[in-house]
Amino acid sequence: MLLFRITRIVAFGFGLLGGVLTSQLPEFSQQYRQRLGGSIDELTRVLQRFDSDARNNSETRESAILRLRGNADNLISRQGVAMQANAERLSRLEAHRRAMMEAGPFMRVALMIRNGDTDVMEAAYQDFEPAVPVTEEGILAAALGFIAAWGCLLVLANFVRSLRRPRTRVARA
Repeated sequence: MLLFRITRIVAFGFGLLGGVLTSQLPEFSQQYRQRLGGSIDELTRVLQRFDSDARNNSETRESAILRLRGNADNLISRQGVAMQANAERLSRLEAHRRAMMEAGPFMRVALMIRNGDTDVMEAAYQDFEPAVPVTEEGILAAALGFIAAWGCLLVLANFVRSLRRPRTRVARA
């Protein structure tokens, strides 16, 4: 009986830990979205400056990139490749942000995990600060994490306990 009480207390502690950990997923997703917006803003500024320079030279973005890429000077050619990569990344990030804005609360977390930009995700992780979940999404994630961790530990403890019980043999008549 004492072992059962200890198991319940430990399971409750694991449940709390599971709840705290899962409640941080929506918070990380929110901080990721902020970083994503910052990355989009910065790439937009870089491309706007490039577009302005291209227009001042009677070029479009595409023609200016082709001109740079076709230059015999390796440094200039690489700048064309880099600018094209910036334009493509901006397009991907904007599409990703649109998808996240249109998604529901938990789908945002799934989209971040499945299609997230690894550079933005790593930067968000480096600066991540845990927070108390006060949104419906955070509270529900905490509750689900608590139930999952608590329930799994109780099921495991019951399984182990069933292995330790002495087996009684049924007498044959």
